[in-house]
Amino acid sequence: MKIYHSPSSPYVRKCMVLAHHLGLTDKIEKLPSAASPVKRDQNIIPSNPLGKVPTLIADDGTVMFDSRVICEYLNAIGKGSFFPPEGASRWRVLTEQSLADGILDASLLARYEGALRPEELRWTDWTAGQMDKITTGLASFEKTIDPASQRLDIGTVTLGCALGYLDFRYADYGWRSKCPKLAAWYEKFSQTPAMQATKP
Repeated sequence: MKIYHSPSSPYVRKCMVLAHHLGLTDKIEKLPSAASPVKRDQNIIPSNPLGKVPTLIADDGTVMFDSRVICEYLNAIGKGSFFPPEGASRWRVLTEQSLADGILDASLLARYEGALRPEELRWTDWTAGQMDKITTGLASFEKTIDPASQRLDIGTVTLGCALGYLDFRYADYGWRSKCPKLAAWYEKFSQTPAMQATKP
């Protein structure tokens, strides 16, 4: 398998965390990429018209994107249990993945506004709206997280990658003071070998 890879992408990190747990990392070749919403990577576009990472090319040539599809594929070929097969637990875990992905989406949009848009064109209300999504998303997780939980599924993996991205790109955001239970959970989760191996 091959994956268009960026070490700073939290969506790529999701895939690689699963690959690490499933013993698949040695079977995945990392293809360098320079994906950007402004200067699009022309090397990715023939495989993924959106030109985004992660993009996975399976051994049989099948192309998959985005991280949600790739993670489910890796879970299937690695015979993992990151996706409950049915019932209420499946819908809960998938919804947690969507919420954590939404936090990541907002984080990236706010970063693009500040890092890529010319200063005279920046829209502060847009940035504030994205940051508010992060705040309310984290508050929701704070209500439900068990700091002692060692649950490992696509919901917790995506949440861990979202919190890691906040630490990476928004070091001054200070989410831990508002979410002490979430901080306690992440303190343990972030030290797992898969999270350490994929740290940006």
